[in-house]
Amino acid sequence: MKKLFSLLSAFGIILLSVGVTMAAEGAAAGGGDSTKAAIALAAGLGVAIAAFGAALGQGRVGAAAMESIGRNPNSADRLFLPLVLSLALLEALALYGFVIAIILTGKI
Repeated sequence: MKKLFSLLSAFGIILLSVGVTMAAEGAAAGGGDSTKAAIALAAGLGVAIAAFGAALGQGRVGAAAMESIGRNPNSADRLFLPLVLSLALLEALALYGFVIAIILTGKI
């Protein structure tokens, strides 16, 4: 967990420094290409983070449902509706990220 946190922290610091550099270039040059690049980067990262989060959540929900059905097979019919509802809501979160990315790419 410590390695993951340090990797994500380093990635965040790199992204912040790139954003500051792009902002400085945009202020000096009028902002054309660097703004478009930042919007494209934000759209791509938005979809990637939304898809990763939804996949992680769906995996955990599925694993928990299968574990509970394995412990009590008679509860499978009672677990089906909450399982499908949870998966649908998680997939909706991924679609919201995709829609935001489409809106951002429309601004390029």
